[in-house]
Amino acid sequence: MNNSSLSDLSPIFFLQTFILELMHASEQQGQKHCEQLIEHIAKTAGCFFEETYREETHKTELLDKGSYTELILGLKNNIGGKFSLASSTQDCLTVVNTCCPFGDRVTNFPELCRMTSSVFGGIAARNFGYAKVEIKKSIARHDGVCEVCVYTNPNMAKDRPGMEYTDTTPVKEKQDINELHSRIEESMQQIWRQQSKQQVKKHQPPAIIAKSPTMQKILQSIEVIAPTTATVLIQGQTGVGKELIARAIHAMSDRCQKPFIPINCGAIPESLIESALFGHEKGAFTGAIEVHQGYFERAEGGTLFLDEVDSLSPAAQTRLLRVIQEGELERVGGKQTLAVDVRIISATNQHLQELVKQSLFRNDLYYRLNVVQLSIPPLAERPEDLPYLVQLIVQRLSKKYNKEVESVSREVMQKIRAYPWPGNVRELENILERSLLFANGKEMTELDLDFPGIEKKIEEWKDVKEHTLAKIEQAFIETALKQHQGDIKKIAENMGITSRAVYNKLKKYEINLADYRGRN
Repeated sequence: MNNSSLSDLSPIFFLQTFILELMHASEQQGQKHCEQLIEHIAKTAGCFFEETYREETHKTELLDKGSYTELILGLKNNIGGKFSLASSTQDCLTVVNTCCPFGDRVTNFPELCRMTSSVFGGIAARNFGYAKVEIKKSIARHDGVCEVCVYTNPNMAKDRPGMEYTDTTPVKEKQDINELHSRIEESMQQIWRQQSKQQVKKHQPPAIIAKSPTMQKILQSIEVIAPTTATVLIQGQTGVGKELIARAIHAMSDRCQKPFIPINCGAIPESLIESALFGHEKGAFTGAIEVHQGYFERAEGGTLFLDEVDSLSPAAQTRLLRVIQEGELERVGGKQTLAVDVRIISATNQHLQELVKQSLFRNDLYYRLNVVQLSIPPLAERPEDLPYLVQLIVQRLSKKYNKEVESVSREVMQKIRAYPWPGNVRELENILERSLLFANGKEMTELDLDFPGIEKKIEEWKDVKEHTLAKIEQAFIETALKQHQGDIKKIAENMGITSRAVYNKLKKYEINLADYRGRN
């Protein structure tokens, strides 16, 4: 909570604070609880707002586009937003906003955008029979503005992302995504359970977090491509979970009962990569004392996942191209042609097309591998996924180390949201594991996280300077308040400004004057 004086408390500020604190409490209970809370609030609030509007305007018929626009802009602007109509056609209405009703702290809870979607979509669906709400830009996701499109024609909305509403049925698309999510995870966990019977359970069952729009698109793509034999190229930064997506594709395919063999091509020495992938015959080279089956043969009928495929040597690239084109290979040092039936999923954290231009990767192989491309977004672009990832990781780590930690504190979650996570999910797991080891009780209150130094572009220097000066000014005022026991007049004299200016700065930095008066 901030240090604002109770004399400054307004009904709007009270409700904003209440909702944000409610979101934090719900966040600790897990994703289903949080989503159900948002849906319930939005559904009932939307009905109430529409009924209130009808009573005030004496409207009994279905709302037209003009009345609908007046309603949604009015209800948002009356609680502190700055919404305006950007465009309106027969099939789509677009509104923009420059000030979030929930204030700056909405960046800690981007899930609240779903509440706007459900209110706008629910009202539109009741009056127009159908609605899909696409949030193109969001202040909560640091876009600076909000841009919300409400489609009322299903044909126009067909290829657009967003939440879909039909009549009074809330969030059909969300229900479909949840069902798809459950099917993918169940398929992955079935394979995990089968493998666990044969070996010690060293790992937790696989789970995919997909609450962000970009990750939900990935799930939809998995459903489409998994039943096919098409090669898939997964691109993304280190630590985003490329292998997890590859496992999901395998689990949803007809090959799910056959092996899934993951290979990190970058970890195998160049001199051994061909032997590792394609096998070798006895006597093929010094030390080859027996026939060796490569990963392709061991993955027969299943899926071979080639991570860091960009690190393959030119010779290995040539052999791989033949396997993809002809479905056959020869072991190193061998003359016999072997037929293989393997689906290839590859992954890279590089831009393969750039490597092709530099003649570092075969052009023909690139196109063979890249029949379908999936781009996994970095964690910094998935703010909606963060609280659920944290909850999942904390629960797993607590079980692993026999700890009682069930959740993280508000302050810890704020730090997590503010950090850019250059190492993505892998770094998040590492930081939470390190912090959990030293945590006591059921809530993690400390996070062992070092924020990187500020790296800004030259054109952002003004913002850096203003931020730094504000921090220095705030620290000076707090020190002066302690020294002068809250005497505003003395502080004003020290700073060379008026007492009124000091009070304004106290409000700006949310400093409670009462905390410093009367101190000895």
